[in-house]
Amino acid sequence: MTANGTATIDAPRAPLTSNGSAPSAAARAGGGEHPKLFQRVRDQMDRAAEAIGLAPEVRTILSSPACEIGVNFPVKMDDGRVEMFSGYRVQHNNVLGPFKGGIRYHPDVSLDEVRALAAWMTIKCALVDIPFGGGKGGVQVDPSTLSRRELERMTRRFVYALGANIGPGYDVPAPDVNTDARTMAWIVDTYAATLPPQERFRALGVVTGKPVSAGGSVGREKATGQGVVDLIEMWAADQRCKVADLSYTVQGFGKVGSWAARILKDKGAKLLAVQDATGAIKAYTSAGLDADVLAEHVKKTGGVAGFAGAQATSREAFFATQADVFIPAALENQVTDETARLLQVRLVAEGANGPTTTEGDAVLRERHIAVLPDVLCNAGGVIVSYFEWLQNRSGAAWNAAEVDQRLREILERAYARVKQMAADKSLDWRDAAYAVALRRIEQVYGERGIFP
Repeated sequence: MTANGTATIDAPRAPLTSNGSAPSAAARAGGGEHPKLFQRVRDQMDRAAEAIGLAPEVRTILSSPACEIGVNFPVKMDDGRVEMFSGYRVQHNNVLGPFKGGIRYHPDVSLDEVRALAAWMTIKCALVDIPFGGGKGGVQVDPSTLSRRELERMTRRFVYALGANIGPGYDVPAPDVNTDARTMAWIVDTYAATLPPQERFRALGVVTGKPVSAGGSVGREKATGQGVVDLIEMWAADQRCKVADLSYTVQGFGKVGSWAARILKDKGAKLLAVQDATGAIKAYTSAGLDADVLAEHVKKTGGVAGFAGAQATSREAFFATQADVFIPAALENQVTDETARLLQVRLVAEGANGPTTTEGDAVLRERHIAVLPDVLCNAGGVIVSYFEWLQNRSGAAWNAAEVDQRLREILERAYARVKQMAADKSLDWRDAAYAVALRRIEQVYGERGIFP
């Protein structure tokens, strides 16, 4: 790779049943060794494919990303030094529509992780039946070590290095871990500068999750958390109970966890404990924690530690907190064999991508703890991203009530499809969700055929 060039890596093709997994580094939290993340996604797809008899050619196509882009690029720092950064963009499959997926900034970003996240986006978009494919991107960086100006220069340089590999009708990024609406505004501005003047009007749709004043959609910031709550409500209705009667715990109090908690507070549910990278806290009484006040504390201090409205607790005690619902909304590999055995809940509602390991899943099934899988439970973000993309293309602007209503309708249909598949094929909800998505992708390949 050149310092400012883009290297496109052709991904090797292999069937989903390949057993070539290798141990990765220890999980970020939860301890122990786990198979590579992308291999786990392949294994999940393979189980669902076997259950529904998926066409072999579709299994082969989905076993590897369509394209993988790696870039090394220079950035001038505030003190005049030049540092090199590494970034990735993986485009998994676009048979349903443009590649779609966030860009994350994190020191542990790796090609395998981005590969897995892109594949999950393929499944997620197919499951909720929106016209997007799966993509994901990331830069290996700890953004807390950069000034605002350095972060902006790095973002703009990354976009320039990606070049024509992103675009409104081809690959549409969005915010993810440690990126936000401001990051997306920088991307739009940089991408527009690479276009001829008469074409710059179309740059607005190159990303979603933009500030509302810069072409974003109302409701996008809270969308993933809103979707988590909507699905918990649907599960609660099936259990013949009300959200107001539920207690819950949250791991991670960023965009997803904090919004889910604040919306659940408005519905009367009780937040009993929270954990993030800074520590774990629990409520003094059964009245629970005030999610709004906690969100303000996290905004000011960067984490839940030291919150005056709660007492500190251990990681183990956090996982063992007795509640109705646990919402993992942090990073991957958090619900392991060990932590799944500590949980004292009825439902795990996965706000994060890939929070549950294969071993953790087995324990949850053994203990009869229900799971709303990530590809369904956190799909609110990409659904409202789709709404933003539609508004940008049509020049329309929807109000908050319209966004929330349309989001709820799409999630209700997806929930019903997964529920029906689980019943028809005697599958758990994770396998059922994958099966629904794979059927949708298979349908399109069956109708379009495979070139040439």
